[in-house]
Amino acid sequence: MTKEKHNWLNELNPQQYEAVTHIDGPLLVVAGAGSGKTRALAYRVAYLISHGVSPDRILLLTFTRRAAEEMLRRAALVTESSNSVTSRVWGGTFHSFANRILRMYSQTADLSPDFTVIDRTDAEDLLDVIRNDMAFSQKESRFPRKSTCLAIYSRRVNGNEELETILKRVFPWCEMWKEELKALFREYVERKQRQNILDYDDLLLYLYYLLQNDEAAESIGGRFDHILVDEYQDTNKIQAGILIGMRHLNHNIMVVGDDAQSIYGFRSATIRNMLDFPKQFPGTTIVTLEQNYRSIQPILDSTNRVIGQAQERYSKDLWSERIGEQRPKLITCIDENHQDDEVIRLILDHYEQGVPLHKQAVLFRAASHSNSLELALTRKNIPFHKYGGLRFLETSHVKDLISFLRILENPRDEIAWFRVLQLLNGIGPVTAASVFDHIQSNGFNPSTISSFKVPVAARKEIIEFGALLSDLTNMGDENPGVQINRIHQFYKPILWRNYENAEPRENDIEHMGLLAAGYKSRRQFLTDLILDPPTSTGDLAGPPIKDEDWLVLSTIHSAKGLEWDVVYLIHAADGCLPSDMSTGTDEEIEEELRLTYVAMTRARDFLYVLWPQRYYLRPFGLSDRHNYAQCSRFFTDFVVNAMEEIKVCRIVNREDTNIQINNKADIASRIRYMWE
Repeated sequence: MTKEKHNWLNELNPQQYEAVTHIDGPLLVVAGAGSGKTRALAYRVAYLISHGVSPDRILLLTFTRRAAEEMLRRAALVTESSNSVTSRVWGGTFHSFANRILRMYSQTADLSPDFTVIDRTDAEDLLDVIRNDMAFSQKESRFPRKSTCLAIYSRRVNGNEELETILKRVFPWCEMWKEELKALFREYVERKQRQNILDYDDLLLYLYYLLQNDEAAESIGGRFDHILVDEYQDTNKIQAGILIGMRHLNHNIMVVGDDAQSIYGFRSATIRNMLDFPKQFPGTTIVTLEQNYRSIQPILDSTNRVIGQAQERYSKDLWSERIGEQRPKLITCIDENHQDDEVIRLILDHYEQGVPLHKQAVLFRAASHSNSLELALTRKNIPFHKYGGLRFLETSHVKDLISFLRILENPRDEIAWFRVLQLLNGIGPVTAASVFDHIQSNGFNPSTISSFKVPVAARKEIIEFGALLSDLTNMGDENPGVQINRIHQFYKPILWRNYENAEPRENDIEHMGLLAAGYKSRRQFLTDLILDPPTSTGDLAGPPIKDEDWLVLSTIHSAKGLEWDVVYLIHAADGCLPSDMSTGTDEEIEEELRLTYVAMTRARDFLYVLWPQRYYLRPFGLSDRHNYAQCSRFFTDFVVNAMEEIKVCRIVNREDTNIQINNKADIASRIRYMWE
């Protein structure tokens, strides 16, 4: 076949073309930053469909549902086919795929098909309940908090490491609690199974073990002629095992990723999945995408040198047809305040040159690194949005709403009941537990809540709550938008009573109702919301109006996959980058190196790397205690030679009470004279 048969193939460079038109067998596409991997995946889907592969025989796994939708939209566009064709492709995240398969094969997996899925914060809450029930929170020495417990549990099930190894390597302060943690996790698993709920980790685990059943593996894997996987460097061992389980008979699998951007080790992602792919799938064809469509060449010259320090990697040198003249700048600052001043000066300079604020981004290793800059931006009246903090789904009022829906979907969901019940007047933890026992003894029928005798203060709202549950149960699973509107009527006075800033919170609930109106079933809405949640109401409301503009502040992890015209990487000092908490092993240091690379490759036209020589242990002005830093170890002489090095000096005005002037100004008498 020639390129000309499909004109859209002419848009591909030779390496992209090789990947897109690959015939059969395993394919590893090593896609450098900004090298057009999304196009390669989208055109691969288009190529397969145009060559007779049925869309429903293609599985496209991405890390967000929106990424899959964008790829399928582009595939439909280039093939000039209707969206209804590409919508038949199985596209989505590992977790959403697992959720769909487990409901189809629930009997084989020994699951009830109406299971509900809990997010990380709900999983933490359930662990906290069990932690208190087992009296671990009352120990003389402080037992690990719920978030730490979940992090340990998640590493154990996703990383396939023994608990003892994990505690020793990552959580050494928790080693003394090894036996208690085992008991906690045993009860956590048993309670989830009794309540018919799965957490994020369970979705992958159940699918992984389901695929150990040869008959199930043959059935599930046999559904797909081709499997395509995006961001493969960010998968964990369980996810790799799932892919291996589905490709026993058919070896058509294409994975796309960049080993240089593997930065999620704290989520148990492992770079080994990419490095070992040719061993796991013998006969693998490797295609490397090196042409960068994002950055100017001087930026790539420096980033190539940074990632060149990695000990084990797929060799690639990114290049660009965008020549450019300005080299990235490495700026040495006196202290954090000076760093803030320099960043703001540069931001305003570029703004005056016509670069909008939202096309500029300040990146940092940890969320706390932007604290002083946020204050400085506020003083200068420069608007900004920060990413990497509390997610939309984790806000209290949104979790309240979801808990109402989870009760309807799975009346055995104890955590959802406890959250909703304690919103009501006169009901605390003890009464909530009694109400749940009452519902359990009545076959988990939600409407029986009205017959429970509660304290007088709670009687009115419990009756209204019972009426709400009765109405919603009668509605069935359809029309989730209507159900949310009904919940909103009941919840509104509770919202205004329990929370500050109630008005914007109520707007969020209304947005949720509008979003749900586009779904046919409550289960599908709830599943999509939990497995691929929006980060803010901005995700629900669409793009901003033209007049809105703001600077982007973001952790490096949250910035992955994005790009800006101008990027400022701040706190590029040892202890911050790499983080002093991530230098215990060679593997951790390598990941910090890749994190630096990810930050630098977000820049299209201008890149500034700044670091303060001195930083204060407390906010400047409260104390003069400070430490001296040194530039990040990743910026070696070889790297800096590809950059422009700037050491800025600043004159600091200091107060001096000993200035002597001969002629005194008689100010006091003048002020007195005003009132004579």
